[in-house]
Amino acid sequence: MNSYQVSGQLIDIRGREIYPAIVSIANGIIQEIERTEATKVDAQYLLPGFVDAHVHIESSLLIPSEFARMAVVHGTVATISDPHEIGNVLGVKGVEFMIQNGNQVPFHFFFGAPSCVPATSFETAGAEITVEDVDYLLQKPEILYLAEMMNWPGVLFGDAEVKAKIALAQKYKKPVDGHAPGLKGEQAFRYIQAGMTTDHECFTSEEALDKLKHGMKILIREGSAAKNFEALIGLLPQHYKAMMFCSDDKHPDSLEIGHLDQLVKRALAKGQNLYDVLNVACLNPVDHYKLPIGTLQVGDSADFICIDSPANFRVKATYIQGEKVANEGKTLIESVPCESPNQFDCNLKEAKDFIIESPAKKVPVIEVLDGELITNRLEYELSSSDGALQTDVSLDILKIAVINRYSDQKVATAFIKNFGIKEGAIASSVAHDSHNIIVLGTSDDYMAAATNAIIEAKGGLCATDANGTELLALPVAGLMSAEDGYSISSAYTSLDQRAKAMGSTLLSPFMSLSFMALLVIPALKLSDKGLFDGKEFAFVEW
Repeated sequence: MNSYQVSGQLIDIRGREIYPAIVSIANGIIQEIERTEATKVDAQYLLPGFVDAHVHIESSLLIPSEFARMAVVHGTVATISDPHEIGNVLGVKGVEFMIQNGNQVPFHFFFGAPSCVPATSFETAGAEITVEDVDYLLQKPEILYLAEMMNWPGVLFGDAEVKAKIALAQKYKKPVDGHAPGLKGEQAFRYIQAGMTTDHECFTSEEALDKLKHGMKILIREGSAAKNFEALIGLLPQHYKAMMFCSDDKHPDSLEIGHLDQLVKRALAKGQNLYDVLNVACLNPVDHYKLPIGTLQVGDSADFICIDSPANFRVKATYIQGEKVANEGKTLIESVPCESPNQFDCNLKEAKDFIIESPAKKVPVIEVLDGELITNRLEYELSSSDGALQTDVSLDILKIAVINRYSDQKVATAFIKNFGIKEGAIASSVAHDSHNIIVLGTSDDYMAAATNAIIEAKGGLCATDANGTELLALPVAGLMSAEDGYSISSAYTSLDQRAKAMGSTLLSPFMSLSFMALLVIPALKLSDKGLFDGKEFAFVEW
């Protein structure tokens, strides 16, 4: 690689100063940083690149190489990536696919060993990642940590398998990510003492403070569905050394618009200190996970970004290992070819498969909350026809179903409120964490049509109504596409608009739908085995 220089006002985050500098780079390494006069440098600012401290690449609907092509435009140079979505579909083979594909592009992907696959015993996944598998993965240099330990009850009650996985991470001196929404007090203390080092699920400042005082690092999450920035950003002045930014789940349309750069801009607009914010966005993940990436020091890998000014924070260029990978809003990374591993083995469904027969006077109803992963449990009286309970569009109560994609089983059904759809159905094979097919709609016929479109494509997102069916195929594990990320963003935007034209009032209806099967987040969720109470951690009889 040729030697070259980049100049500008260097933002020294650790030194908490800004000074004009000329940065000399050769063979991807920073050779020299020369302080100079302001008149001798370009009209731009240089700083380390952003690190997303917790993200599921699969939720972008893109393979890692395509995610990288879009993220670098916004100044992201690295991600702490939990591959448990594809792990739930394909096991270790899926994790290795993510590593292999990510290695083909100039970007720093740091993957974790999934700790909870399947997430619970109350759902059907396509694979299991055992203690032996975790041991195998943690020995890989690309695997830097044990990914989110969602089974916090298993931690607190000393589950043997959970303890063994945590012990392996400690054996290999790799940190353990936490995942304990709502956990506070003595239980939170015990969870942290068992080895959990981070949590990205805090949705109140009180919860975050409780975990911070016990030594846990808190991630401020702002994704396409879960948005906790406003609730937590006020903690940053006192706790910036123990905080990071993350997206967790980022759909392609929002990734096209921005990434962590948006959180930096919002924090600065609220009057937060520049160096505090950049510690959170750029350095804390590097320090916590001991990442082998550069932070604009002599001898470092040349991983940095150029912005127009701290006031505007427009990313002008991104460099990774000395290579310019984005320039003036355009990616410079080329797409790479990709195989499409998958697992789909269920039959087409009929409208009768979605009928709910029940003598119940009142039935439990999932209430989706816009921008949250948690849900509420409501109860409603619903009308019945020939013994079958009916949806009530006037009350915004629709039917929801989860279909086992790995074998042909009975469809699990329930009711849900707040999606807003007036006619039709939407469906997805992205349904955390086991990624069975999830569908909701105003009629059994629409739900069957949307489900079958997903089955025939062996994965995707779908909307169907009186105007026909629109499908975004996701042939890679039923989770991702290998097509150009910007074209997938466009196709997803079209589907999102279609769902909203059908009446959905949610900010991101498909993203919200994908979390309605996530049993580890209370209160009510639906698995392929039935309606589940996330607080009691038990199925609901109704």
